[in-house]
Amino acid sequence: MTDWSKHRVLIVNDDGIHAPGIQLLEKIVRRYTDNVWVVAPDEEKSGASHSISMHVPVRIRQIDERHYAVKGTPTDCALLAIYEIMKERPTMLLSGINRGANLAEDITYSGTAAAAMEGALLGVPSVALSQVFTPRGHVPWETAEAYAPRILDTLFATEWQPGTFVNVNFPDALPDAVAGIRVVRQGQRPPGSFLPEGRIDGRDVPYYWIKLAYRDGGFEPGSDLEAIRDNAISVNPIQLDMTAERFRARLESAFG
Repeated sequence: MTDWSKHRVLIVNDDGIHAPGIQLLEKIVRRYTDNVWVVAPDEEKSGASHSISMHVPVRIRQIDERHYAVKGTPTDCALLAIYEIMKERPTMLLSGINRGANLAEDITYSGTAAAAMEGALLGVPSVALSQVFTPRGHVPWETAEAYAPRILDTLFATEWQPGTFVNVNFPDALPDAVAGIRVVRQGQRPPGSFLPEGRIDGRDVPYYWIKLAYRDGGFEPGSDLEAIRDNAISVNPIQLDMTAERFRARLESAFG
């Protein structure tokens, strides 16, 4: 069992500091420790990926002693919390709980995953958590609430590999319907999950929304997509070294 009393927990997200998922995550963690800091964007920053605010000032609004709203990205939040806000370095960073999936290629767009990635870059064991749901359907927060304690307890009782973070997704199912916990690899959907959708404004000027249009497929055995399809919780360790080793060896040969 993890001794939570030894931990200083930083909570970040990309849905905004008042989002239900981050409030639920804080509620869960506070069952085990009061040493919790919440530093999150002042508004939704979904899709911000691993961006940082390099060309505009980043402003902080203190809500109370350990709650801070940041006019910036999830990565900005992680940086400011670790370097400026917290009195001592966090011993764990938890990002989420995101309202929606962060599976397969979602990780490359996700501000939730990016905050955990930044924590990993700075040497803090980090976990991104997301609750999958069907658009315009019920968000089964009770599933994340039921299983997050066990997931986190197991993760932080395990020896952590440097240069990694863990991406966790809870399925779109009620707690009694969850089909176990699977340690998985990152999947990949068929191409075309995001599509531009054209519109015309009131002055006859074209503009676009980027539409989420997931393609069915990519359910390879052992993948996060397969686990969520099967109503299992996916636990996916992600490494920051993105080098394609087999391709690197081929290029070494090609370049002599």
